[in-house]
Amino acid sequence: MFTGIVSDKGRIRSISGDAVKRFEIEAGYDASGIELGASIAHAGACLTVVEKGDHGQGCWFAVEVSPETLRLTTLGDWAEGDAVNLERALAMGDELGGHLVTGHVDGLGEVVERRDEGEWIVFTVRPPSELNKFIAKKGSITVDGVSLTVNAVTANTFDLMIIPHTAEVTTLGELQAGARVNLEIDLMARYAARLAEFAEAGHE
Repeated sequence: MFTGIVSDKGRIRSISGDAVKRFEIEAGYDASGIELGASIAHAGACLTVVEKGDHGQGCWFAVEVSPETLRLTTLGDWAEGDAVNLERALAMGDELGGHLVTGHVDGLGEVVERRDEGEWIVFTVRPPSELNKFIAKKGSITVDGVSLTVNAVTANTFDLMIIPHTAEVTTLGELQAGARVNLEIDLMARYAARLAEFAEAGHE
């Protein structure tokens, strides 16, 4: 589990492989604190560390990504040198600063508009139609691994307001209209919708 609070902005240093891609990521983490097999969220997608080493002021680690994950997330668009939002898995006793996030991407959204309002950024995002029912004003959503509050909704879009700090320490400040983003809906919304479906069907 994760919280959607990005703990480092890493950089992709190499990509290899064909059907299964291997990504090597440079990060500011201490390599000794990362176990092989550890889960780290990459732009919201939970991946397993398969190799690691020291690098300058931080470390590098490798993950392997299946064709299905490449197809269903933005990871298939990654190129060497790209920045990526990283989050270590939640440990017992850690502060829950965002909301509970599984690291399983539910769908790809599209940034349809970016408006810079002073130091703030307002994004309008179009999610896949099947996710619309899970997105509510003042509810939580994870965008490229970042826990955010939905500021407004329409029939097929939602708005986000990004504060300067978030724009600086994550990749969200680099997004422009037309960009694709990984979306994970709030767990609470998912279960509420499932309960509503059972009620409508007459189940107890």
